[in-house]
Amino acid sequence: MADFPVLYSFRRCPYAIRARLAVAASRETVELREIVLRDKASEFLAVSPSATVPCLKVGERVIDESLDIMFWALERSDPEGWLTPPHSDVNTMLDLIGSCDGPFKKHLDRYKYDTRYADANREEERASASDFVWKLEDRLKSGPCLYGETASLADFAILPFVRQFANTDRSWFEAQGWEAVKTWLSAFEGSGRFQAVMHKWRKWQAGDNPVFFPDRG
Repeated sequence: MADFPVLYSFRRCPYAIRARLAVAASRETVELREIVLRDKASEFLAVSPSATVPCLKVGERVIDESLDIMFWALERSDPEGWLTPPHSDVNTMLDLIGSCDGPFKKHLDRYKYDTRYADANREEERASASDFVWKLEDRLKSGPCLYGETASLADFAILPFVRQFANTDRSWFEAQGWEAVKTWLSAFEGSGRFQAVMHKWRKWQAGDNPVFFPDRG
């Protein structure tokens, strides 16, 4: 059997979700190993420099940043044009993704896990995170996706984090006026692609039969 790249993942992690989304879109095949964060496999710890998911091992190369994994997959195959949306380019998308991964994620963590931060005020953190959601709202008013009629790298890199923000208090989120964002998120959550990358995999252990992703069946 050919050796496939190994993707260490965790189902609910938004970073891992976006990595799986890109791998699925590229139609590349990897061996998926589901990691339980409270009980990380020693084999995974020996591979990942940061001990975080996602982590992709391609031969002797290790890629342990989610965006780098997305680019690895899409640069090999990008049949849906995620890297070439009609109304943007990679650098513009990376600027928006940087706002997500930087200030928005910081405030999201301090909102969702406020008890972990002595100086965090939950409502203030939520309000600060909301500034980014309103920025997305302004962009989505002109079309169903961030940079055109079809979703691109930016959409799929950001959506898992907006989903995490929404799920922190779904009733509050749904009561807000960002109607375009709610439509965008709902379409993502109801899509076959989202369901395919959110399969409930068993915890991986050394010696298990390989689990291929996307499902080769």
